[in-house]
Amino acid sequence: MLEQECFRRSPLLLCVFVVFFIHPIVSSIPLGSKLSVVDNNCWVSSNGDFAVGFFNISDEHNEFRVGVRFNSKSIPYSQQTVVWVAGTDNDIVSNMSYFQLTHEGELALFDPLTGSKWKSETSNRAVVSAALHDNGNLVLIDMDQNIIWKSFDDPSDTLLPGQSLSVDKMLRATTKDYKSSYYTLYMNVSGQLQLRWELNIVYWKGESLSSAPNLTAFLTTDGALQIRDQSSNPVWSVFGEDHNDSVNYRFLRLDLDGNLRLYSWSEASKSWRSVWQAFENQCKVFATCGKRGVCVFNASGSADCRCPFEATEPENECLVPYELECESGSNMLTFKNTYLYGIYPPDNSVFLSSLQQCEQLCLNDTQCTVATFSNNGRPQCSIRKTKHVTGYADPSVSSISFVKRCSGPFAVIPSLTKSPTPKLPRRLCVPCLMGAASGTFFIFAILQLGIVFCIFRRKNFMVRKLPLAFTSPNSKGLIVLSFSEIKSLTEDLKDRIGPNLFKGVLPNNCLIAVKDLNASIEERRFRSAVVKLGSIHHKNLVKLEGYCCEFNHRFLVYEYAKNGSLDKYIGGDSTLCRKLTWRKRAEICSSVAKAICYLHTGCREFVSHGNLKCENVMLDENSVAKVCEYGFAIVGGEAKYCGFSAEKDVGDFGKLVLTLLTGSLDHAELCEWAYTEWIEGRVENVVDKRMGGVANSEELERSLRIAFWCLQVDERRRPSMDEVVRVLDGTLNVDPPPPPFVLQKPSQDDDPQENGSELSASFSSVYVS
Repeated sequence: MLEQECFRRSPLLLCVFVVFFIHPIVSSIPLGSKLSVVDNNCWVSSNGDFAVGFFNISDEHNEFRVGVRFNSKSIPYSQQTVVWVAGTDNDIVSNMSYFQLTHEGELALFDPLTGSKWKSETSNRAVVSAALHDNGNLVLIDMDQNIIWKSFDDPSDTLLPGQSLSVDKMLRATTKDYKSSYYTLYMNVSGQLQLRWELNIVYWKGESLSSAPNLTAFLTTDGALQIRDQSSNPVWSVFGEDHNDSVNYRFLRLDLDGNLRLYSWSEASKSWRSVWQAFENQCKVFATCGKRGVCVFNASGSADCRCPFEATEPENECLVPYELECESGSNMLTFKNTYLYGIYPPDNSVFLSSLQQCEQLCLNDTQCTVATFSNNGRPQCSIRKTKHVTGYADPSVSSISFVKRCSGPFAVIPSLTKSPTPKLPRRLCVPCLMGAASGTFFIFAILQLGIVFCIFRRKNFMVRKLPLAFTSPNSKGLIVLSFSEIKSLTEDLKDRIGPNLFKGVLPNNCLIAVKDLNASIEERRFRSAVVKLGSIHHKNLVKLEGYCCEFNHRFLVYEYAKNGSLDKYIGGDSTLCRKLTWRKRAEICSSVAKAICYLHTGCREFVSHGNLKCENVMLDENSVAKVCEYGFAIVGGEAKYCGFSAEKDVGDFGKLVLTLLTGSLDHAELCEWAYTEWIEGRVENVVDKRMGGVANSEELERSLRIAFWCLQVDERRRPSMDEVVRVLDGTLNVDPPPPPFVLQKPSQDDDPQENGSELSASFSSVYVS
């Protein structure tokens, strides 16, 4: 009766080892020991935390696997998770099977119906016994107590504390019936952890550590996943949120959904709790939705699969609405904030192009079905050539995707192309048409007269105030000024409010800030650059209102920030500095990070700042931080537009954060001093003593950590600004950074062409989502 109840339980659970007092705990398993489905027996570790035995993988059929599961009395039966399975996908056995330590010293799984299924291949290695260790490791031992074979060397989808993953091993996620899925965790020869789909698509990477030989991944008992060198010293780590807490049971598992998670047992809730995962947003896992559509991360924190095209039954596939031969031609559907990619096969051709060129590339290619344009430092167009398309959509995604469809009436979704019900012809009402035409003409004439009158009044007013040039804003709404108009608006550059920055007043009494670039730049390039900058709008960016490009004069006209630049508060007297409370400084850091993040990823083209510092952060009338002078940087007397990398801006941001925290404008040795004080536990010495109020310790820790990551000498270690924003906002945790002053040696395997595109993925592994 007990057996029958067991076999009716969930196939995900080990349901044959049911009650502890039926099966005595054994510390040593002698040769000839045998487990069987019929006998309902198992081997248990000496502490009772783990057990080896059979479990049913099907609710409908008597199909069994053999493996190790949690067995502690403090863990409810339904939560006693399987952590190791013997054999491969084909090693499924019937209810007549048995698992035995043979007299030849070999673990063997045997099914009388199909024969031998799996062996440990240890028959000639002098094995005298087996044991299930207290950490869940099933081992075979010789006469001298040497371990000949262990289950820890042949992991399934789980790592237990004390277990390592070497270069030649992998974790493979299993399906609900304990068959292998497409997802694997693999460590390459450079010691880099990688999550892969179908073994060839890498969708997550740890940090590359090729400078150290013989590396292994290791799960610690205190809740950390580490890469260790041959001396067992950690060289890379990620930590669970309960790191160092008193937790009895933990495990790391590659789950069925392709996400790698670290779990801890919660005694309070009597359940397993995820304390770290590789992806906070499940939609970023490759092929999360497979053939079922586009992944959308909903408010509850789970992923929904939605099909914007046509879903077919019964396969429930979401296919691109395009045939390779369209009689009436083809056009493109646009999906904003969406990243699409092809699967089956997962092809991917990448080109450098603009947004418009990307759409046209796919339209001109008869094989292309989908194109995705993205700009994460370099504008890229990815061309896909498969009808099986998946991806993800979210307002935070800056990518724009184009999907090809046939232009004819049959190209759209059938539910939208149903023939309308025929209607009887109606007689034409001529008087009605004449009346409607007369009314329309009268309204149109009145509107035209009104518009002409308004234009006439505005023109006369503006001509009285300024020369004609000022009345002609360009297509982006930017005011184009002559040099004489600049002098007039600023009273001959009289009121200086910053380095080469002057206060001015427009005829409508609006205040402006006029920046003299005091540098040469070719006229055509300058006008092209300011037109692009004029289309940028963000609440933490000072808006560009206009410009002057006359002879050798190059001026930029910005909106005016009433409270001036940040440097006068930091470098000024104590009265001004005290106005920068901790809360205000934290807000400034977050606002500046969001502004730079928007320049890097929120614009259609990557925009670098190139010269981020306190002088270029302004405070408006509400003391909200706004970044100015973006896009241009002066190098050797010449103004360069977007002439710097994202990593340069990230490094400058790190200096800005340290300046805000310490109140020091001297950067010569500030970073090294601040890092030493922080790492040696004297963090209170870092905080500006003139600051009003007390610093929030948690926010201070986050700010210092991310600042030191931003200041890494090895630019490959620096985070993206998107990661910086999330760390400062508290939605992403960050590891303690290494000293920023040591240059990481480049890997011999690094491809310079691919290094830029891998930066974000490589650094994201340092964070705990």
